Amino acid sequence: MKNILFVCTGNTCRSPMAEAILKCKGIPGLQVKSAGVYAGAGNKASLHAQQVLQEQGIPFNHESSPLTAELLQWSDYVFTMTSDHKRLILDRFNGVEGKVFTLKEFAGDAAIDIIDPYGGSLEIYRATFNDLKEAIDQVEKSWEKQERN
Repeated sequence: MKNILFVCTGNTCRSPMAEAILKCKGIPGLQVKSAGVYAGAGNKASLHAQQVLQEQGIPFNHESSPLTAELLQWSDYVFTMTSDHKRLILDRFNGVEGKVFTLKEFAGDAAIDIIDPYGGSLEIYRATFNDLKEAIDQVEKSWEKQERN
């Protein structure tokens, strides 16, 4: 069983999309959640994030959640959207070294950050979705390779 936590700023755009993308893959033994370093509790995903997920046929039911020590403790992997999110978590919480990565870093991408589409056009949200999907597909391939070895 692997517990995956996606983290962004407000938990209304990037991390909920990432959570929905990974959940829809239906990987056995995988639990997925998301949170935000500055999130309030109970907010819905942004309208554009909802629209992009609907366009892709990805089901979702999301309420924002602030990042807590309990969520970090629950997780086996914490995937942040930016290097700043990663640094903030490592500075603020003890005992999480070794399981906090930017999503792109873990996926082996030289570009570290996934852009924040907040307040942007639907096209920007679509680009962010595609960026997330590519990185998550790479992470999945990495896990499959690890399981074969």
